[in-house]
Amino acid sequence: MFPRATRGRRAALTTAVAATAVAAVVVPVLAQGPAGSEAAAASPSRAKNVILLIGDGMGDSEITLARNYTVGAAGRLNMDGLAATGAYTTYAVDEKKRPVYVTDSAASGSGWATGRKTLNGRISKTPDTDRPVPTMLELAKRQGLATGNITTAELTDATPAVQDAHVANRDCQGPADMKTCPADLLSAGGRGSIAEQTVATGADVLMGGGKARFDQTIAEGRDKGKTVTQQAREAGYRVVTDRDALAAAAKKGSGPLLGLFADGNVPVEWTGKKAALGGTDPQRCTTSNPGRPAGTPSLAEQTSTAIDLLTARQRAKHSGKGFFLQVEGASIDKQDHAADPCGQIGETAAFDRAVRTALDYQRRHPDTLVVTTADHAHASQIVPLDAAPAGLSSTLVTNEGQQMKVSYSNNDPAKSQEHTGTQLRIGATGPNAERVTGITDQTDLFTTVTQALRLR
Repeated sequence: MFPRATRGRRAALTTAVAATAVAAVVVPVLAQGPAGSEAAAASPSRAKNVILLIGDGMGDSEITLARNYTVGAAGRLNMDGLAATGAYTTYAVDEKKRPVYVTDSAASGSGWATGRKTLNGRISKTPDTDRPVPTMLELAKRQGLATGNITTAELTDATPAVQDAHVANRDCQGPADMKTCPADLLSAGGRGSIAEQTVATGADVLMGGGKARFDQTIAEGRDKGKTVTQQAREAGYRVVTDRDALAAAAKKGSGPLLGLFADGNVPVEWTGKKAALGGTDPQRCTTSNPGRPAGTPSLAEQTSTAIDLLTARQRAKHSGKGFFLQVEGASIDKQDHAADPCGQIGETAAFDRAVRTALDYQRRHPDTLVVTTADHAHASQIVPLDAAPAGLSSTLVTNEGQQMKVSYSNNDPAKSQEHTGTQLRIGATGPNAERVTGITDQTDLFTTVTQALRLR
């Protein structure tokens, strides 16, 4: 199906795509107009629930690439329809709190999770004294809200970790990964690895990849000799590893759930040729990745199930309180690093479907604040077809039958492409959505969420 703006040209576009001699695949339309404005008009002043959606590495260029490819230049993604839109700055700091202009996911995520700037690589700890700072998820849990944290990366990766853990280095993901975090060892008075802290923090719903981290054996403390997965089960978590088990667990009750859908990062949804020196022949992306197991739930499915579980969790507690849920589309960033435009666009499309799920819920529950943003921008740029980038590039054939060239040229072609330091889009609908308009900073998102939920 073509978006409304291009439907009248369907026959001509089909001919144009055929002329490229590249087989086309069906790509779903993601949105058909503003997707949150009606609910925002009726929103109360205080939020009962917050759904925070993070597209990792999703700068304006990444959004535009996905829009052009999937719904056309005049089309609109679900995230484009948020009622209030602004931009925010993302810089990290050094040990003396001086600005570092290009952030990583750890520092940026810590910024919105805690309201405090920190070092690149550090997870929700101060930049100078290396002390833990409470996160919005921890504050929500402390105040009796149900909490959730889901991702397409490892659950111990930087963006999910900023809500559940406090470590000096983002690489300290499992008990066997603590070499760079000696002060965070349990024996040193610390809180252990990210995986151990994730279980200890006790969010009601946790879903993503990273099973191999949770299967590591704990080397110290009262749980010595157990795996983190065993520790989670003993803490009351139901552990599931595929879509069927997730659906079954969701029907059985409201107890805490840990979904681990891959040993590492969850495999991406789309595949295609990576960018290359000198470019690629015009290509369409393959929207079914043979390397992605059939039982892997999509991010939209995870989001829908998480909302249901968190709602059930609150009903079981008879508290009348709401929930806080963070949702990350992680591999927009990871495929941008790899200069893989199809993988990147497919993950942006998958993230946008999760945004649709959140907005559908918000329309029925106008006391829900939905925020969509990113942690940093990235390397991909749309360039003229006759441009000759010095680095990697690829040419795509969009759903409109037009060619679009993507350049990845901000690092040595043999190395990972890099983040950029530009400001990012932030959009919101629901209570307090107006707080994201204009130019704000990443740390202001902490205040937006905590004030909306009246967290202390």
